[in-house]
Amino acid sequence: MTATAVLPDGFRVRAPETTDAEGIFDLISAYNTTLVGFADCTLNEVAEKIVEPGFGRSTDGFLVLGRDDVPVGYGAAFAKGKHDFVEIEVTSPEPSVAAWLYERTMQRATAMGRAGGHAEITVDVWVHHDNEPLRALLSGNEFDLGTTYFRMRIDHAGPVVAPALPAGVTIRRGAFDDASRWTAHEVILAAFHGQFGFVPRPHDEWVQALEAKSTFAWSQLTLLEIEGRAVAFRTCGDEFIESDNCGHLSGLGVIEEFRGRGLATFLLRDSFALDAAAGRAGTILHVDTNNPSRALRLYESVGMAPTLVMDGLRRTLSTS
Repeated sequence: MTATAVLPDGFRVRAPETTDAEGIFDLISAYNTTLVGFADCTLNEVAEKIVEPGFGRSTDGFLVLGRDDVPVGYGAAFAKGKHDFVEIEVTSPEPSVAAWLYERTMQRATAMGRAGGHAEITVDVWVHHDNEPLRALLSGNEFDLGTTYFRMRIDHAGPVVAPALPAGVTIRRGAFDDASRWTAHEVILAAFHGQFGFVPRPHDEWVQALEAKSTFAWSQLTLLEIEGRAVAFRTCGDEFIESDNCGHLSGLGVIEEFRGRGLATFLLRDSFALDAAAGRAGTILHVDTNNPSRALRLYESVGMAPTLVMDGLRRTLSTS
């Protein structure tokens, strides 16, 4: 795509460094607070995304500095799978900077797809539902609504009774060896196949990405088995302990042919009991409201309620 946006005089851009994490966090958290009333990110999350496997700081990130060298804008492009899907990020309170970052991240996304040998790519952006300026910028550049995610939460006022394991089901807590991690990854790929924004990662990269997260441990991955076959999974994390004192159910899925047997409900209630026993104020998860497994209905049925709305916008474009 052809660049048309221009940075204001006195602004400059460079690649992000690991030492920029705090400045980028300050920018993003202040911006989010104006939109939704709280930071909706942590310093650890920002720092880990800068060094996430597959992200090249020198080519994929754009940090815009103002006249006093304070960050006023940040953009990034992250290629998924075979580089035919790219997720971009654009944050700036300055409309001209946001427009410039949009163009640079889209140029980078196009280059990624071209280098991967693709005639066209799909670009996704996640936007707070109340972020009207960014939504207008994206809509004016042919992005359409792909789906809407809810952040769901349930509060724990005291102990929560642990659920009974469904008949014929075996639970495996933790994935401490290569074999169990391969099994878990295969279940995740099968359970999430075809869902919006999900692009399979090579196994080694998936492992590396999880181990790079300070909020994840292999003890937080749980599998359910039926007749020796792993058919459901759950991953948890500590992303919301600092901000909300809440557990985070970061992934939950059941292979399609085993849905409707109460496996997901068990994993949910088991998480609630574990979080309550650990003194957590609640449990948080995110759900695609267009999920074909009707996950939203399930989460509402166990007492969870939405606290934040995020929209996934998407555009498909040629790389030529």
